[in-house]
Amino acid sequence: MVNLSSKHGNSERIQFERKTRSLARDVLRMGALVENSFRLAHQALFSRNLEAAREIPLLDKQIDRFYRQIELDCSTLMTLESPVAQDLRQLSAYMQLVRDLERIGDYAKDLGEIAIKLFPYPPHSCLPEIEAMAHHAQAMLASSLVALADLDAAAGKAIKQQDDAVDTAYETVYQTLAFQRDIKGVIEPILLMVLVIRHLERMADHATNIGQRVAYIVTGTRS
Repeated sequence: MVNLSSKHGNSERIQFERKTRSLARDVLRMGALVENSFRLAHQALFSRNLEAAREIPLLDKQIDRFYRQIELDCSTLMTLESPVAQDLRQLSAYMQLVRDLERIGDYAKDLGEIAIKLFPYPPHSCLPEIEAMAHHAQAMLASSLVALADLDAAAGKAIKQQDDAVDTAYETVYQTLAFQRDIKGVIEPILLMVLVIRHLERMADHATNIGQRVAYIVTGTRS
């Protein structure tokens, strides 16, 4: 005799797993948009590419749409389906993770706006150090998304160690900008570059958070 309740349960579980896989793909698509937004911000700041800066707001709208949809999908799966403990862990981590991605996207948009304001001024001598800091933060974001795609806990945790380089760069450049003497003309570009390094430092922090959340999905423990 066929156990109909068991068959129904298996069907529900298959459907739930299908929805969860679709959700994971959406998170990665959102991550790809955020990566692209960060790349455009980099071009705007360091290649003085104003067209790149103007593209970022359009990407940011797509990122925000993904963010709202993923949050809604996670909430729906938590309340309307019957997730087990591991499912709840994954869904709650996704909800936190997309907040980190959304914040990185917001910072990229801010960097694009700063690039437009900096455009009239000559490049500052600190720019190469700031660009190296930006490259490092972008690499951290890329690594966090690879860890997410592979559900690699070790790779996710390792990103935290890379954050030290960004923090050190932030302190070094901040000291240079804050105690610069014999400033000629307006101080706006100095203030804007302080904002740039602060945004980059926060973007690296959010990339670190993503790595930690990947590790939590896999292991169930928070480091």
